[in-house]
Amino acid sequence: MLIANRGEIALRVLRACKELGIQTVVVHSTADADAMHVRLADESVCIGPPPSRDSYLNIHQIVAACEITGADAVHPGYGFLSENAKFADILAAHNITFIGPSGDHIRIMGDKIEAKRTAKRLGIPVVPGSDGAVTDQKEARRIAAEIGYPVIIKASAGGGGRGMKVALTEADLEIALQTASTEAGAAFGDDAVYIEKYLEKPRHIEVQVFGDGFGRGVHFGERDCSLQRRHQKVWEEAPSPALNAEERARIGGICAKAIADLGYSGAGTIEFLYENGEFYFIEMNTRLQVEHPVTEAITGIDLVHEQIRVASGGGLSVKQEDIKFNGHAIECRINAEDPRTFTPSPGTITHFHTPGGLGIRVDSGVYSGYKIPPYYDSLIGKLIVHGRNRVECMMRLRRALDEFVVDGIKTTLPLFRDLVGNADIANGDYDIHWLEKYLAKEE
Repeated sequence: MLIANRGEIALRVLRACKELGIQTVVVHSTADADAMHVRLADESVCIGPPPSRDSYLNIHQIVAACEITGADAVHPGYGFLSENAKFADILAAHNITFIGPSGDHIRIMGDKIEAKRTAKRLGIPVVPGSDGAVTDQKEARRIAAEIGYPVIIKASAGGGGRGMKVALTEADLEIALQTASTEAGAAFGDDAVYIEKYLEKPRHIEVQVFGDGFGRGVHFGERDCSLQRRHQKVWEEAPSPALNAEERARIGGICAKAIADLGYSGAGTIEFLYENGEFYFIEMNTRLQVEHPVTEAITGIDLVHEQIRVASGGGLSVKQEDIKFNGHAIECRINAEDPRTFTPSPGTITHFHTPGGLGIRVDSGVYSGYKIPPYYDSLIGKLIVHGRNRVECMMRLRRALDEFVVDGIKTTLPLFRDLVGNADIANGDYDIHWLEKYLAKEE
């Protein structure tokens, strides 16, 4: 198997392959020649210079690496080419297995408007809003009046907060529509936008699903990813402090049935805004998520093993009744960033010490002496903590954060040490706006 990624996720997939007895090939840019996954793989191929477009996003180089090494499957990790339908199609044309869904399913869910239509057809609850792209002010005013202000304008091809604008009143609508469309065109090459009801204090709840490609689907429960900054997740936990067992079973069942009806193959995450007891679909990610370890912690199931099994035609290893939820897990994303300004902090790690003990997992590809390159995402590691309940998990997390040492660069560890002592976080009383408000107060 060729692993078409870098950093902690490349190492995560490599470990799963070794456990399954699968020979591994990794690709890397010149900037990542000394990376941990390159050192541990059976084979490695340099595919270009540091810029992603010339290396990790270079489809032709990756396919060539498969042909040179004889790799007959590719795991894309997350980011880069993981949700690129063209990449999946090209691999299929070369008889190389893509560890993920079909190109068609990636296309459907990659277009936010088509994804919403599909979700609605599959019985997944959606946010009230336009049925498709909104093209003029008159139509926008009609839809906004119908669903009620405030509304949010979103890029059809977007993500990460780009091409998103909120209109609190009709007076705000015109400029919000124009600005969102312009940003969408610049960021994604597609200026199509749509309108949805803006929920004022929602939580971000996502459901981990798997399909076998033959009409069977299961869910592995939900994750709460409400602690975000600029629409980027910072802290994730499972199960959500906001849901009860009945709500969990209800939304999980809806999602598992939808995946089965779609004929979907592999891992996926169906994401919702949750407010006042109601779920509203926002998007589906057709790949493994950064935060998948918290689901693994509470279910005891290796999701990468499951991905490989499904892609190889082996089907799902579990039925829904086999999936049990045990305890509570929290993940903190440790980034090479200033903990207050979030400015990237590349450089050499002079000392790196990870916490240990029962219920502690650290997914990271860095080590003492490793140089953080300035070209890629700033994630350097993930701290995942599991306990018998949320209180034990929080206490264990506090202890683990105190043990975690990264010297030589700035990291977000101090932010998490603050958060773990906050009363709102301890009580699970937060929404998607909480962290940005907290950080604004701290400035």
